[in-house]
Amino acid sequence: MINKMKVTFYGAAQTVTGSQHLVEIRDQQVLLDCGLFQGRRANTYETNLNLPFDARGVDAMVLSHAHIDHSGNIPGLVKSGFMGEIHCTLATQALCNSMLLDSGKIQEEDAYFLNKHRKGGPPIEPIYTADDARAALGSLHGEPYNVPFDLLPNVRVTLGDAGHMLGSSWVLLELNDGKHTVKLCFSGDLGRANLPILRDPQPMPEADYLIIESTYGDRLHPSIHDAVPDLRRAILDAVRRGGKVVIPSFAVERTQEIVYYCNELADRGELPRVPFYVDSPLAVNVTEVFRNHPECYDEETKNALKTDPDGNVFGFQNLTYIHSVEESKALNNIQGAAVIISASGMAENGRVLHHLRNTIEDSKNMVLFVSYQGENTLGRRILDGARHVHILGDEFAVRAEVRRIDAFSGHADRDDLLAWVKPQVQRLRGIRVVHGEPDSAREFAKSLQQMGARNVEVPDKGEEMALI
Repeated sequence: MINKMKVTFYGAAQTVTGSQHLVEIRDQQVLLDCGLFQGRRANTYETNLNLPFDARGVDAMVLSHAHIDHSGNIPGLVKSGFMGEIHCTLATQALCNSMLLDSGKIQEEDAYFLNKHRKGGPPIEPIYTADDARAALGSLHGEPYNVPFDLLPNVRVTLGDAGHMLGSSWVLLELNDGKHTVKLCFSGDLGRANLPILRDPQPMPEADYLIIESTYGDRLHPSIHDAVPDLRRAILDAVRRGGKVVIPSFAVERTQEIVYYCNELADRGELPRVPFYVDSPLAVNVTEVFRNHPECYDEETKNALKTDPDGNVFGFQNLTYIHSVEESKALNNIQGAAVIISASGMAENGRVLHHLRNTIEDSKNMVLFVSYQGENTLGRRILDGARHVHILGDEFAVRAEVRRIDAFSGHADRDDLLAWVKPQVQRLRGIRVVHGEPDSAREFAKSLQQMGARNVEVPDKGEEMALI
C-alpha cells in the first residue's frame, strides 16, 4: 500500500463556484464540500452531472456551509454511490434540509422548462430530483462548534465559526498516517467582522497547511455603514418614479440581512410606505431556521431582538412573505411601486427570473444587486451592462436601471483574509488559494507571499498538493 497524504482540487479552482476538494490519507478519502458549479448552462450541466472523482471511493465528507456552491451537489454525490457520513454544524444541517430539497425541485423545473422549449434531441434529465435530495439528507450529521470529533480512524475534525452565514465553519483536519500528524485547515468562506446577525469569524487555528478562499482577495469592501443609506436611497429613487425594485438575493443570509436592515429603517420611519415582498419559499423556510438558531447571533442582534417593537428583526409592517405560486404570480399584476426580494442571488434560477421578465424592460424599474455575481451568470451579464439578455428562453431589452451595493458582501475582503492568516503565517508549510476568479486568486497569493507566506500557489482543477 502506498503511503500518501494529499489534497486534489476538483472544484472552485480559479473560479468562485463548485467547491470540491478531495483529501486522501493512506487508503481513506475525505471530501471537503460538494458544491454545484454555476456558469454557462451547457458547461454547468455537464460539470455537475459528472463528478470528477469516484463517489463510491469517498469515505466521508465535511461540509463548510450550506450555500449551494458548497453543498448543492450532495444529492448527486449520494446518487453516484457515496455511502459515507457528511458532517457539518447543526445550523448548516438545518439549512440543508430546506436548501437541498429546493435545489432538487429547481433542477426538475429547469429540465422541464428546457425540454418544453427544446427542438429535437434527447430530453434533458435533471442533475438530481427532490427525491434524490430527500434521500441524501439522511447522510448529514450536525456537530457543535469547537468540539473535536473523529471522522475516520485517522482523521479528527474541528469546526470553528467562519462568520460568513448561519452555521458556516472553517474546518481543521488532523490527519495521522501512523508516521506523521498533519493539520490541514480549510477556510470555507470567511465572513467579515462587525456585520449584523452573526458573530465575527473565529481566529484561524494552528495548522501546517491551508486551503483559503479568495473571492475578494484583490479588493477592499466599502464600509458596511455605507450599505444602509445606499439601500434606502435606491428604494426611494425607484419609488419616486413609480417603479418596482427587484432585488436578486440569496435565500440564505443575504435575504435575512436585507430584511434586517429594512426593518431597522422602517422602525425609524425612513422607508416609503410601499409594499415589500420576500418571494422565495426557500427564504421563508430559511428565515425560520434563523429564528431557531440564536446561538449563532452576535450581541447586536440579541440586543435588537430585545428592543424591537415586534420582537422580530426579520419582519416589519409593510413586508409580506410569499408562499404559494399563485401569490408569486399575483405580484406581476401589482400597479405602482413595490420592492421584491427574490432568489436566486445570481439570477440563474428561481422566481426572480419571472420578476425580471416582468420588470426589466421598463425604465421606471430598478434591478438592485446586493450579492456577488459569478462569471457567466445572468446577474453578471446584467451588471456588466448587457443591453439584451435571455431570460427563460426569451430575449429582453435591459431598460430598467441597474445598481449594485457591494458593502453588503458577506465575504471577507483582502485585508480581512490577510488578518485571519497572519497569526499562523510563519507556521504554515503550504497555502493553496481557491474560490476566486483567476485575477483575484493570483493577487491574493501575491499578498500572502509579501506577508511572508511560503509555498503559496493557485491550483488548477485537478492539481494536487502533497501534505507530507
